[in-house]
Amino acid sequence: MSPSVTASAVPQKRWAYVIPVAAIMYMLAYLDRNNVAVILPFIEKDPTMHLTVSDKGLVSGIFFVGYMFLQIPGAVAAQKWSAKKTVLILMITWGIAAMACGLVADRNQFLVARFFLGVFEGGVWPAVLVLLASWFPLTERARANALWMLCLPLSSIVMAPLSGVLLESFSWRTVLIIEGIPPLLWAVVWWFAVADRPSQARWITPAEREYVESTLAAEEAAKPAVDPKGGYQRALRDPRVLLMIAIYFCWMTGFYGFSLWLPTVLKNLTGGSPILVGWLTAIPYLIALVGMVLVSRWSDRTANRKLAVAVPLLIGAGALVVGQFVTLPVVNIALLCIAAVGIYAPYGPFWALPAAFLRIEVLAFSMGLINALGNLGGFVGPYAVGWMRDATGSDLIGYLFLAGILVLSALLTVIGVKTQQPSAPATAEGSTVDA
Repeated sequence: MSPSVTASAVPQKRWAYVIPVAAIMYMLAYLDRNNVAVILPFIEKDPTMHLTVSDKGLVSGIFFVGYMFLQIPGAVAAQKWSAKKTVLILMITWGIAAMACGLVADRNQFLVARFFLGVFEGGVWPAVLVLLASWFPLTERARANALWMLCLPLSSIVMAPLSGVLLESFSWRTVLIIEGIPPLLWAVVWWFAVADRPSQARWITPAEREYVESTLAAEEAAKPAVDPKGGYQRALRDPRVLLMIAIYFCWMTGFYGFSLWLPTVLKNLTGGSPILVGWLTAIPYLIALVGMVLVSRWSDRTANRKLAVAVPLLIGAGALVVGQFVTLPVVNIALLCIAAVGIYAPYGPFWALPAAFLRIEVLAFSMGLINALGNLGGFVGPYAVGWMRDATGSDLIGYLFLAGILVLSALLTVIGVKTQQPSAPATAEGSTVDA
């Protein structure tokens, strides 16, 4: 079958098999990562913890220090060995670490447990991106990425009310233990349902297998050749990769600064119970889910990844700023919804960018590098907001900081990402990234 045949001309089973299983898997990871956001406003009642506001930011952020350690090893293992097996091992170990967070005796043990939770979750994201790159051609990549990454707002939609309900009946420790069990169960589903590539899947039709493999091969042939001995070093020196790291770092600083403090902000706005805070926290993420789908579809249709990343970030930053000068809770919640859309919507387009200019030999390594260093912003954002609240007694400075860092991410995208025609593949080492 010719690579020029459109995807709509062949069966589409890969959308029904690969995406849902991967999405549920990462929903569980995100649940174990972010459930602390709902729990922290209520953990201060535990006399053994003695957490200051800065400590709460540190508990949220230290996850991302651990998160960077297995990014590149996880990506390389997925590419050279098996994405399926890499994720399986990490799923089991992060489930154990998540349950350990509920067994800690004091602040320091909590920090250690959260650190190792980050370590074991760290390799999952790049490993799944490698998996998707083996199943979805570039013209489908933003939608595939976004549909998988819908697990982020979906997990928050589920996590916040679920954690709130559980907190009404159990201690925060028991809630953390309960929410660490599902990845151990889903590991069984993952093992039997996932295949590393079309040639290993029993459920795929010959027509779909040929379409995917021939199209991916044609895309790889259109990219500049890479010396296999120097590919990793070249990726480290590639200014486009360094630019992607800078954009992602600024974005993740604002992203996690917003998402990990959102339940606390809503509790302060409403003075509500855990259940009320949980349900209110789910609303912005539900709106963000719709935004992710619409922006990714527009990005694949127009191939304009640049605007699909920058414009939502600017909208999100604007909503954060305006929200600091509004006192009506209903309007504040509406602005938080707009901010959530702006912060989540760029996911699909952004992660379609590296595959547009990097060959498969270095793609996994580069995506792991981008995610590892970029996600250090997940430490900076929550901790900076907590520190600024301790220092000033106000949310204003912290949220102005988050808005400013999101604007910087958008400006780096607009100024640094060079445009090219969607139909013209990169032909040289210094060629441009994407439109």
